[in-house]
Amino acid sequence: MSNESELEARIERHVSRKEYRPVKPKVIAKKLNVPKDELRDFKRALKRLIRAGRITWGSKHLVMKAPEKAAKPKGEVLGLFKMTSKGFGVVKTQSETPHFGATEVHIPGSNCLDAASGDLVRIKITKKREGRDIPFGGRVEEVLERRTHRFVGTYFEEFEWGYVQIDGNQFSEPIVVGDSGVRNCNQGDKVVIEMAKFPSAHSEGEGVIVEVLGPHGQPGVDTRLVMNQYGLEPEFPESVLACAREQADQFDESIEAGRVDLTEESIITIDPKDARDFDDAISLKKIGDGHWLLGVHIADVSHFVRPNTALDDEAYRRGTSVYLPDRVVPMLPEIISNNLASLQPDRVRYAMSAFVEFTEDGARVKTEVKRTAIKSKRRFTYEEVDDFLERPLAWRRKLDNETFALLERMHELAMMLRGRRNREGAIELHLPEVKVQLDGQGKVSGAKVSAHTESHQIIEEFMLAANEAVATLFDDMDLPYVRRIHPKPNQQKLDELTDFVRGLDIKCDSLVSRFEIQRLVDRVKGLPQQHAVNFALLKSMSKAKYSPDEEGHYALGMDNYCHFTSPIRRYPDLVIHRMVGALADGKKPSVDKKTLARIGDDCSAREENAERAERDLIKLKLLGFFADKIGMKLPAVITGVRRPGFFAQGIDLPVEGFVSVHSLPNDRYHFDPRAMSLSGYRDGNEFRLGDQVLVRVAKVDLDRRELDFELESDRPKRPRRPDEERGYPKSRSSKSGAANSRSSKSGSGKPKNRRSGASKKRKSKRTKR
Repeated sequence: MSNESELEARIERHVSRKEYRPVKPKVIAKKLNVPKDELRDFKRALKRLIRAGRITWGSKHLVMKAPEKAAKPKGEVLGLFKMTSKGFGVVKTQSETPHFGATEVHIPGSNCLDAASGDLVRIKITKKREGRDIPFGGRVEEVLERRTHRFVGTYFEEFEWGYVQIDGNQFSEPIVVGDSGVRNCNQGDKVVIEMAKFPSAHSEGEGVIVEVLGPHGQPGVDTRLVMNQYGLEPEFPESVLACAREQADQFDESIEAGRVDLTEESIITIDPKDARDFDDAISLKKIGDGHWLLGVHIADVSHFVRPNTALDDEAYRRGTSVYLPDRVVPMLPEIISNNLASLQPDRVRYAMSAFVEFTEDGARVKTEVKRTAIKSKRRFTYEEVDDFLERPLAWRRKLDNETFALLERMHELAMMLRGRRNREGAIELHLPEVKVQLDGQGKVSGAKVSAHTESHQIIEEFMLAANEAVATLFDDMDLPYVRRIHPKPNQQKLDELTDFVRGLDIKCDSLVSRFEIQRLVDRVKGLPQQHAVNFALLKSMSKAKYSPDEEGHYALGMDNYCHFTSPIRRYPDLVIHRMVGALADGKKPSVDKKTLARIGDDCSAREENAERAERDLIKLKLLGFFADKIGMKLPAVITGVRRPGFFAQGIDLPVEGFVSVHSLPNDRYHFDPRAMSLSGYRDGNEFRLGDQVLVRVAKVDLDRRELDFELESDRPKRPRRPDEERGYPKSRSSKSGAANSRSSKSGSGKPKNRRSGASKKRKSKRTKR
């Protein structure tokens, strides 16, 4: 460690000199007389200095002095706002403030202005943290940027006035939308509104209906509702479609100059039976010295989607394809994604190919990238490859010798690469993935666990290998690029994780070591503690994102990693392909780190939006499934523990519900945040993260998107105190929200502020009725 610190100090002293001029890292290494065998340590030291902000990158990847930082107004920071169901806001700050070190600030409801969840806000910190359980306090000074002005909800009427109760629980009061005859809405219709005036603690919100989706429960309404909520557009502008058609007209399967002809090579694809795009293919040979030559051939989307075109602008705006349970919202028009850039068997298709050479025992030694033309010999499903691995003799009669031998080679190399990754500290959580099955009307008919068999592992290993090889190629050339990074968990989370695991009576060393985490995951596989350990690990991990920052990928254990393998559905992959194409043409890619940082931030946000949309729609469909199944029992696993109770997710059907502490066996319960447990004084009354429990459906609220479970037990329940918080806490106002609003009257004119005297008046009228 002392040598590393000394090397950092030497670099920083050199760059800080008055006469220093920005140069490439290799020039600095030469000036400092860094030996060849220490160049790797030099690059790591340089990256640490840049991450710490002590030096920085300039244009053309030159190393520069860190710029002088302008002083920030004391206690003022920017961050993303979220309104909680308890009625206060939480702001995740964009960076730690130098004054307090706050990363999360709680905002009382009266200090939130008219901020809504997802808005970018400027806040002032008004209260420092006083101990571990006391959060920072603050107030919103300004709403800088709205996440959206469109919301979905349920329409209802009261005395010639129309209202919409927004779905979820961030707006406790309904939004005024005016005349009840607007757009021929019926009571209970799901609608989309454009917010004209956002509600605050002191004034009501106003909006206008822009689309009527139809009654809740009608086929397709839930999907359209979520698509509107998250801004997912199913249709492409005509200018984009015209651009795609132009590309289709120009493509005739001839092989253009400068493209390597691989149409006679043995190349195959392996995909799920229900795959929605086919953009990767594999070849594999044994070459001299027993080495392997892996070819990963990815549809050359960059050939059809050129920079500064309508197609490119739209792809960047969308950022990613969105895979909903009953449809896909693609990043590119279908004529590109399902035709021109779909690696269909026996069709000439353009590809960007990464050829990765491995030693006999699977060590990567060389990477080359080329523009190619391929012709897939066969499309396999995962199920077919699994059957091949189980019954190779039966398949010998079905396949030609070349394809049969290719599948055998693929399995051998993939398992070798998987073994090497595991030995080098890759972390793989063992959490079953349950996929919801839908009937012809888009309603839940069941669910199944997605198997992660050896056929899946073959493709996974080859995609990982190609992504790492391409990223390392860029890194070796000192080129900035859009990395897929996964930051290391912070020390506190890893210490808490270590304590939690030891509390399960599992012996382990400090989980600061990634190798110890890997050993732990392997050790608990198949044991009763497996769920608890894997859920705790998942909660301690940071979220992967796109960025040019050189942070590496923690879970994969890779210093250099990018997404190269799916430009049909991810814009960062398309950016990588353009850089790879330049290298294949013998040119140096023209890249700008600031532009890459912007692309990384935007694409990370769009990916997160897509994931939330998918989760929300699955949850909505599952809530619809359980709506008429009150009392149904199901096995579940505890996924989160709080003072008022715990969250549990069904094992057979992946829906999460809340179990309030009042539904637990009668006892006094203590919440331990470090042990992630609720513990009573009586034997058996302990509920920890990862425990399996039997629950029954108690309440379903489709509009608030909430599900309440009760613990299935023959023991008396814990009585509920009058002042006790419910599991889903109170909304921003003191009332219960939509339920009260819908059953009350406000008079014949436009209602007054529902947060003041008007609310009391409405309650009294309801009582008289």
